[in-house]
Amino acid sequence: MPKIVDADARRQDVVQAVLRIIAVDGLERASLREVADEAGLAVGSVRHYFEGSEELLAFTFGTVVDRVVGRAGALLPAVQEAPYATPRQRQAVLTLLGGMLPLDEETAVEACAWLAFKNAARIRPFLAAEADRSHREVAAIVGGVVASLLPDDEPQENLVVEAERLLATVDGLCMHALLQPGWMTAQMCSDVLERHLDGLAR
Repeated sequence: MPKIVDADARRQDVVQAVLRIIAVDGLERASLREVADEAGLAVGSVRHYFEGSEELLAFTFGTVVDRVVGRAGALLPAVQEAPYATPRQRQAVLTLLGGMLPLDEETAVEACAWLAFKNAARIRPFLAAEADRSHREVAAIVGGVVASLLPDDEPQENLVVEAERLLATVDGLCMHALLQPGWMTAQMCSDVLERHLDGLAR
């Protein structure tokens, strides 16, 4: 009897192979052949699930976006439902934002891919849609965080500026934690976020 293969599980195996390659050698090495070798599969097996490298890379980018946005989005209600301007709400914010940073092996691999894909999307049109989605969906979550931290009568233009400022801080911490993990530790990231939140409260 032929072995039954779980197609979704196999696709995720291939995605993980792409992520490992990007983390070690960069996006340029993530060809179908290299990915197949990394996943322990024949090239034909990879082609069974993805027609070519563009489809594979776009799918992998989308998977990373889904993971990051899914984790952060799941934590947003805790921020919004916590009593306004309380230690509980502040901790909920720090938990959400900290979950977007590369502070363990899994999230570091995802961050490598996230940055590589976002950069590549500038010159690879097939990645543009996911790059746009990644920004819109993360910005929406960060905007929800900021809206919860500021008074209800805060002018809309202030909400937009503060959301962009917080998003820029998170992006910067992500890159620093990825490139300088010995310095930008989880504690340092937390300290920076705490200081940012202090500046947001007024």
